Amino acid sequence: MKLWFPSLLLLAALLISFARPEKEFRIFQFPQNQIPRIDGDFSDWSIVPDSYTIGSDELKNTRIGEGIPIDPKDFDLKVKVGWVKDLSRLYFYIDAWDDYWDFSDAALRQDIFELVIDADLSGGPFIYKENGNLNKISKSQLYFKGHGAHAQNYHVFTPAKDKDWAMPWGNTPWIKEFPYASAACNYNFKSGESGRLQMEFYVTPFDYASFDGPEHSVISNLKETELIAMSWSVLDFDGAKCKAFMNLSHDLKMINDASYLCPFRLMPLEEQFRKPIDANWRFITENREQRIIRFYDNSVGKITRWHWDFGDGESSEEKNPVHQYKEGKEWVVILTVEGPDGKSVRSKVWDVVTQ
Repeated sequence: MKLWFPSLLLLAALLISFARPEKEFRIFQFPQNQIPRIDGDFSDWSIVPDSYTIGSDELKNTRIGEGIPIDPKDFDLKVKVGWVKDLSRLYFYIDAWDDYWDFSDAALRQDIFELVIDADLSGGPFIYKENGNLNKISKSQLYFKGHGAHAQNYHVFTPAKDKDWAMPWGNTPWIKEFPYASAACNYNFKSGESGRLQMEFYVTPFDYASFDGPEHSVISNLKETELIAMSWSVLDFDGAKCKAFMNLSHDLKMINDASYLCPFRLMPLEEQFRKPIDANWRFITENREQRIIRFYDNSVGKITRWHWDFGDGESSEEKNPVHQYKEGKEWVVILTVEGPDGKSVRSKVWDVVTQ
């Protein structure tokens, strides 16, 4: 009881912190050899099943015209979200139609896709104006210490004309720049006209984003099957005023408090992209002087047997063996795995070196 009860309490706390906990959204896993290119050719997204699409029917007006249904003849939106295992990026595809695209303003008074991400579920206010320490230190200090630090808000301009593609609401404008983000957009209308907009972009989520730059920041580690917190709002301007303020969380507090975001699951590969069995492995040098190497099986599939050939005439049937080499050399190490779906071999040439 003592071992799992605290974990249950933590899980319950996480679920309670989500807006719309009854609704879990999914993030498609792209195969590592089919990563979408941010180039305005949206065909890379054709492999994402329609079941991953999040439409405008999931949005709710929460500040302007609350309770009024969104008319798809006025505005329609489809969003797909993707990720790649072992790559700390979140990919987005937006397909939107608006009866009046407004983007003539050089500042914020334009159509915006406002995205908020809290990848480590830290929760709580992340905008300095809402920080609970306002009675202890100044707004200026809070701005540089915590504004956008543990969760990030991107005002994505749809479309961006004569301006950067997004405005991160925080003290870290560098998070919108390559290699931490990239964007491409396609449209053929002028401000004030109707039409279709397609956009793709990726961002890098941060557990801690520092004003002092990326070298002082902590990138989020995205893990398969785990939850992250995320939501978006859509600001629909038609002329001088904002016609609608729609969001996925159904609570406007999502724009500055990560406790009001939605649960998103980092999904495993869809079955059609998985190999039934695929050998792979990694290693660490545990003791360089004594030439001790620890090996780890990273294979995929149902595996019942492992065979390691360390390249020096020695072998092991363990899943994650430790091996000591007697001499300094470059080694060819081969892992063979077997299971009910067959056999797979993975050789790595001179990855393992002892000197």
